[in-house]
Amino acid sequence: MPTERPVPPLLAGERETLRGFLDFHRATLAMKCDGLSDEELRRQSMPPSSLSLLGLVRHMAEVERTWFRIVVGGEDLPLVWSDERDYQVAYDATTATRAEAFDAWQHEVEHARRIEREAESLDVVAHSERWGKDVTLRLIMTHVLLEYGRHNGHADFLREGIDGTVGA
Repeated sequence: MPTERPVPPLLAGERETLRGFLDFHRATLAMKCDGLSDEELRRQSMPPSSLSLLGLVRHMAEVERTWFRIVVGGEDLPLVWSDERDYQVAYDATTATRAEAFDAWQHEVEHARRIEREAESLDVVAHSERWGKDVTLRLIMTHVLLEYGRHNGHADFLREGIDGTVGA
């Protein structure tokens, strides 16, 4: 079943707009993976890069986990694929499966949505250990949105290289 992509709100407040565009970009990444086998999802872009669609899904699971659960939620967790918080590990999807990657990513997205919904406002402040700075939920949502935008661009090229599919 093809992924349905929600249309971000055209007339909404800041929080609803950020939430809508995050969900739009989350669905875009899923759409880029629709209809592909595990082997196709693991196909790497070009040497020396190990970038693949499945690697992007795994990476975005780490992004969601880090910014929402670890930073905003204050949970003391390792990354999904690295106990040493090495974000590059997620990109290596050579033995990964769609089920494993998507289950982890969707699990982290659900946690992220819950944490964002329960936050009092976009002005909630959390400390980013990695950046060594305090940040607001507003900045985090914007940063994660930009991560999706950048990586969905990669996903466009990866998908086109697999089967020629382009666009939306």
